Amino acid sequence: MSKLTIAIVGLGGAVGTTMAAGLELLRLGKATKVGLPLAAFENCGLIPYEEIEVCGWDIVADDLHTACIRHSVLPLEQITIAADYLKKISPLPAPVNSNYSPLQNGNNILHSTLAELSKTIRNNIRDFSNRTGQLVVLNLASTERINSYAPDDLKSPEVFEAAITENSAAISPAMLFAYAAIKEGVPYANFTPSIAADLEALKLLAAVNNVPIAGKDGKTGQTFLKTVIAPALRDRALHVDGWYSTNILGNRDGLALSDENALQSKLKTKESVLDEILGYHVEDHIVDIRYYRPRGDNKEAWDNIDITGFLGQPMQIKVNFLCRDSILAAPLAIEVARCLALAASQKISGVVEELSVFFKSPMFRSRPVTNDFFLQQKLFMDWLAQADK
Repeated sequence: MSKLTIAIVGLGGAVGTTMAAGLELLRLGKATKVGLPLAAFENCGLIPYEEIEVCGWDIVADDLHTACIRHSVLPLEQITIAADYLKKISPLPAPVNSNYSPLQNGNNILHSTLAELSKTIRNNIRDFSNRTGQLVVLNLASTERINSYAPDDLKSPEVFEAAITENSAAISPAMLFAYAAIKEGVPYANFTPSIAADLEALKLLAAVNNVPIAGKDGKTGQTFLKTVIAPALRDRALHVDGWYSTNILGNRDGLALSDENALQSKLKTKESVLDEILGYHVEDHIVDIRYYRPRGDNKEAWDNIDITGFLGQPMQIKVNFLCRDSILAAPLAIEVARCLALAASQKISGVVEELSVFFKSPMFRSRPVTNDFFLQQKLFMDWLAQADK
């Protein structure tokens, strides 16, 4: 039977530990598959959930049992059931760059030149690849600041590799992990808003190296609902005059987003969806994200939508989504990894645009970008149907 190992950047975070615990609970028959959107697709070549293991990197050295308790996403009863498995997994050290993540610090950090860091990460990936089955690298690390070091200049693999040799400030940790995975021929997905495999240089490298890639920024909560509601308003000819979205969350990702420059990375992916779906610019489209420590992983996403209907009459829609950030993200991250393993088995190279339904800022290779959930879902379902033949 096929097996899959998911090498997670940010393994000890709330999403990574939820993935690990959830997979073990499924293996033990102590959890249902509610929330896993591909649970019913058994004949498409997707690797079974019970055959998935995790490993990876984190700037905090705690084993996953300790990390799981600290994040408080799951009840202690579930953590206890998965405890033996979680205690066996500890993250490898990871690089962090204060230019990109000024609020992130830990006790498990790699310090070296970019060339040495790249070599170390690639060696780690080779070691992971020696395990049974397929390997996928998944970025779940905290959001990095928008790159202010001319990333647009990194237009080719050769220029990117020269920047590594020169220890250039233009190369962030997220880019380094994406590069290492692609160079090792391992499928890669970016579930964060950080700039990584969406760089032109790395997209080209993935295509040349026959590596499937996907991303970026997992579409889990508020933006998921936005890409469902907006097409319906468009198709009913209801004009959107304004859309105010606010989020409060208190987990580690929320802390990273309390840095204004990192926040801009997140806002860029969240704000980009509406105009494309509606076909016109919504001048009063406002997205506000706040770190609020008492809320922890229990995120609140509130939307106020002002619309105009027949005969110019105004109306409002209000949505209050009291969601669990990691409970929404973890199953989607698992599905993305399973799909990338399937793409690799199909010899798909470069951007896997069929996975756009999972991302706020999806990459496309050969068709216009669409953020419409229903169009993305059809594209994805058509791909799965082909795999089922």
